[in-house]
Amino acid sequence: MNIAEVAKRTGVPAHTLRFYERKGLIASVGPRGARRQFAPAVLDQLALIALGKAGGLSLDEIRAMLSPCGEPLVDRDVLLAKADEIDATIKQLQAMSRGLRHAAACPAPSHAECPTFQRLLKAAAAGALKPRHSTPHPRPAELRSEQENRHPAAGRT
Repeated sequence: MNIAEVAKRTGVPAHTLRFYERKGLIASVGPRGARRQFAPAVLDQLALIALGKAGGLSLDEIRAMLSPCGEPLVDRDVLLAKADEIDATIKQLQAMSRGLRHAAACPAPSHAECPTFQRLLKAAAAGALKPRHSTPHPRPAELRSEQENRHPAAGRT
């Protein structure tokens, strides 16, 4: 399959396919310099990449889970750590949701008089409610590389 067909079948833009190839996530077949051709297995590789990204894995973590021939080499410890991180985020978001619901329905005449709201403020001030950020999005250098690939003149001054 050529790059246009892969892009059409998967919805992954050609510039992203080239970026993934440079990062070592997928590989084209055929001679260098010719129009990129991909084996049918690239569709499964792209599905695995999409799944990993949806799960919050970085491209480096995803690449580490692909063998040189593109077969999955799943690192169960990385998956368990990511699942633990997601569970912690869920707990944090559920607590925040409960606090917001309480604040919206609180019968106290003023939120300043509500002990629950005051505990929320103290937790927020202490940093307990700061959102956690895994790395589901490209890091700045990766993003720059992808942007330069789409707009080659953008990276030059």
